[in-house]
Amino acid sequence: MNFKSILNPIKRIGILILLLLYILPSKAQKKSTFRVMFYNVENLFDTIDSPNTIDEEFLPTAEKQWNSTRYNEKLDHLAQVISSVSPKDLPEIIGMAEVENELVLKDLANTEALKKGKYGIVHYDSPDKRGIDNALLYRQKEFKPIASEKIEVKFTDSDYPTRDILYVKGVNRKKDTLHIFVNHFPSRRGGKEASEPKRMQVAKILRSHIENILKQNPHANVIVMGDFNDNPSDNSMLYVADGEDQQLNQQSPMSNVTASLHTDTSGTYFYRGHWDMLDQFIISSAVLKEPKGVEFVNVAIFKQPWMLYENKRNNTFAPNRSYGGPNYYGGYSDHLPVVLTMKIYRPKK
Repeated sequence: MNFKSILNPIKRIGILILLLLYILPSKAQKKSTFRVMFYNVENLFDTIDSPNTIDEEFLPTAEKQWNSTRYNEKLDHLAQVISSVSPKDLPEIIGMAEVENELVLKDLANTEALKKGKYGIVHYDSPDKRGIDNALLYRQKEFKPIASEKIEVKFTDSDYPTRDILYVKGVNRKKDTLHIFVNHFPSRRGGKEASEPKRMQVAKILRSHIENILKQNPHANVIVMGDFNDNPSDNSMLYVADGEDQQLNQQSPMSNVTASLHTDTSGTYFYRGHWDMLDQFIISSAVLKEPKGVEFVNVAIFKQPWMLYENKRNNTFAPNRSYGGPNYYGGYSDHLPVVLTMKIYRPKK
């Protein structure tokens, strides 16, 4: 019997199997999770008096007695939330609202739970009288900003300043370009209907910038996030998603992927016994539908029992906040964060 004639086909089959085992896993390993988180962190102020803003209520001498101990506890609590989103990995991008300045962002990024993420910062001071701004944290190995700006918001009927829209253009490891907008729309102070025109004005400014990007590239990866102080079904949010013609929702290049998360028992903000879905993601069709590059996986409200306060009188749960008026609760935030999960393909090393 010629053993060589038997072994040669076996060798060829073995080599082929080994090649397949090498190629297939390497492709699978290139595909990885990419998370974008948005979190209104509820008044993340330092303890230093700023002469240019109205931040006096967050000082050690104020009624709230905002001191270093409480500040550090706040930082640790926020870091606990962020690091718990994915036990094995930190979010690649974190959009934030209600941060006072770059210092508090650096302090947050340097907490024990987050420092391994080696986060970079994109931040601009906004004209908000209290000094609260929007910001972006990003893991520097996973995302590289190539342009950023603050988009000024001016009201036609008022000189009252509000938060700028933060725009960041950058690339992930695969060199996919992402266009990111971080928002904090005007509050409902004075009532929802009375304050709605201001949110509509901001929505039109935001939508205009989105359309400029999509006109240049209909397949652009656009991610809009923020605390919009409106629900997904409200006019301002419909306008951001659909533009002038809100009847063309099915054909719109933008989709509010958080709309379905809002129910009678689910939302990100609890007010007078009702859940609102104020914190949202609106993404372009390239992220949502196109099966290459950046791929949408899911979106969720991040909520854990330790982040909630139980009102035993009416058996309801709400986000455990830092303050209620001057009363210190030592919680996390009055908002729950939302997390957008995507897949990207890493370049082969």
